[in-house]
Amino acid sequence: MHTWPENKVIDTLLDLVRIPSPTGYTDSIIQYLEARLQAAGDRIRLRRNHKGGLLVTLRGEQRAPQRLLTAHVDTLGGMVKEIKSNGRLRLTRIGGYTWNSIEGVYCTVHTRNGDEIKGTVLPTHTSVHVYDDAGKQERNQENMEIRLDLPLTDAVGVRAHGIEIGDFISFDPRVERLPSGYIKGRHMDDKASAAILLELILQQVARGDPIPCDTHVIFSTYEEVGFGANSNIPTGVKEFLAVDMGAIGKGQNTDEHCVSICVKDASGPYHYGFRNRLADLAEKEGLYYKLDIYPRYQSDASAAVRAGYDLIHGLVGPGVDASHAFERTHRDALENTYRLLQHYIHSPLL
Repeated sequence: MHTWPENKVIDTLLDLVRIPSPTGYTDSIIQYLEARLQAAGDRIRLRRNHKGGLLVTLRGEQRAPQRLLTAHVDTLGGMVKEIKSNGRLRLTRIGGYTWNSIEGVYCTVHTRNGDEIKGTVLPTHTSVHVYDDAGKQERNQENMEIRLDLPLTDAVGVRAHGIEIGDFISFDPRVERLPSGYIKGRHMDDKASAAILLELILQQVARGDPIPCDTHVIFSTYEEVGFGANSNIPTGVKEFLAVDMGAIGKGQNTDEHCVSICVKDASGPYHYGFRNRLADLAEKEGLYYKLDIYPRYQSDASAAVRAGYDLIHGLVGPGVDASHAFERTHRDALENTYRLLQHYIHSPLL
C-alpha cells in the first residue's frame, strides 16, 4: 500500500482553509479542486452538479456495484442582514455556531462586484471603558455587528462601496501548522477531510493501483445547511461513506489523534455491518481509531438516506477539537483517516 503523503495533505489543508467558502459561495474552492484534479488527465472523470459540488469518478475493475465517498468544502459563515445607520453591518448566520464563537473574528465581506472588504465581528457594547455590561451583554444576532475597516459612519457610505444585503461574509481562518503536529484554525470541519480525499485521489491515480469497483468522490457544497451530497448519487452506488470530522468533548470517545468511526448520530444508527468492516480494517492495519456517537451532528450520508436513497451508509473522520469554533486537529488524525480510506477503497464491498 502506498505511503502517507503527510506534507502534501497538510499543505493542501492549509490551501483549502485559506480559500473563503461559506455555504453558497463555493465557486473558488471548487475551481481549486478542479485545477488540481485536471492534472490527472483522462484517468478520472470530473463533473459539477447543479448545486455546485464536484463529482470525481475513479474507474475500478467492475462497473457495479459502486462506492461513494464525500467530504464537504463549504464552511460556516454569514450574510449581510442589515446595513445600520451608523455604518456597521448586522449579519445572519450560515451554519450552526454560537455567536460568542465569532466575537473578535476578522472577516471579509464579498460584494457582488467582486470587492473584498475587511472587518471585525464585535458586540455592540465592546469597550469596558464605556459600557457597564460589556462582559454581560448577550451575544446574539441583535447585539453583534461588523465594524468595517473603512472610514464610514452611515449606511449611504457603506452602499457607496458596493456592500448590499445578501453579500457573503467569510471568517478569517487564522490557520497555523505547529511543530508539535497540531494544525489549528477555523474550517478543519471539513477541509481536513477534503484535503485527505484530494490527495488520496491524486496518489491513487499516480500509482495506478487497481481498485475493485468504480469509486466516486463528491466534494459537496451545502453540508453545513443540511443537504450537501444527498443528490447526484450515481445509480450503481451501494456504499456511501461520509468523511467528516470527529467531534471531541465531554462524554465523547474521539480525540485529536484518532480516526473516528461514527456508530450513531442525531439521525440514528449507521449501518452496523459497514461500521464493523471499517473497524476491522483499522485493526488489521494497526490504525488508531475510536468508535463514537455524536448526539448533535448529522452527515451527508445520513441526509442521503433520509432523502430516500437505498444505501449502506457510514461516517468516519479525523478527530477535531472545538468544532464550529477555533478548531484543532493533529497530523496523527489525518494519517489514521487517510490510511483507513486508502485500505477501504482497495477492499471488497459488503
